[in-house]
Amino acid sequence: MTWVMNLVVAIQILAALAMIGLVLIQHGKGADMGASFGSGASGSLFGATGSANFLSRSTAVCAALFFACTLTLAYFSTGDRVHPSTGGSVLDRPVVAAPAASGPASGAALIPGTPGAASGTAPAPAPAPAASGAAAIPNK
Repeated sequence: MTWVMNLVVAIQILAALAMIGLVLIQHGKGADMGASFGSGASGSLFGATGSANFLSRSTAVCAALFFACTLTLAYFSTGDRVHPSTGGSVLDRPVVAAPAASGPASGAALIPGTPGAASGTAPAPAPAPAASGAAAIPNK
């Protein structure tokens, strides 16, 4: 099975490189206007319009091959190796509860020199400030 995946990856890389090369070779839409005024495109290997058809069809074939390789790799990578013993949906699986934490409730109780470190209990939390912020306004 691994040699099939390696073959598909190699085909995908070759198709991607060929597609990049074909796109870089192609002329833009504005280049056709220059050909009508005699820029020498009629003397090319494919003729005046044969190059655009050949290159665009070759690019489409490379894109289809790249897309097929991508879908094949996605199909092979999400096989039964993800959860080999379970099947079905994630919602069908039972909920696994996390184990209860043992020891002090906060990390401040573990720091030497803090209140509550010797007794193993956490210090009392500081009182919450007023929600409106009115206590912070100085009175005259």
